[in-house]
Amino acid sequence: MSEPFTVAITVRGYETDSQGHLNTSVYMQYAEHARWAALEAAGIRQSAMLEKGVGPVNLETNMRFHRELRAGDEVRVSCAFSWSGGKTFRIEQRLTKADGTLAAEVNSVGGLLDLQSRRLVADPLTHFEALAADMDVLGL
Repeated sequence: MSEPFTVAITVRGYETDSQGHLNTSVYMQYAEHARWAALEAAGIRQSAMLEKGVGPVNLETNMRFHRELRAGDEVRVSCAFSWSGGKTFRIEQRLTKADGTLAAEVNSVGGLLDLQSRRLVADPLTHFEALAADMDVLGL
């Protein structure tokens, strides 16, 4: 896939803090929204994962702020998956303003939880491949 999956979001006034910029926790919500939107774009529905007895989990997140986001700003949130084998995968995300200015980066390590054993599955990629209709969105 040449370009990462992206979703557009408009910053709403009630998401800002007393300084007038986007609240830290909302950056995380935007990143989470983009990850779920990417899975949906790949054809993977949350209900299908639950039926298979698995669910994605976030194991680690690092966020770096570059420029503030304010109410009314249009932001594009990208989502690029990296697969290296094993029980985990990486997701690199960029929050970019309409003018191309990088506002924040969110880098995460994820896994796929077996909902019965409450342990990570050995090969999450296999599960995603079985559920996905468009593997390109997942970087494959």
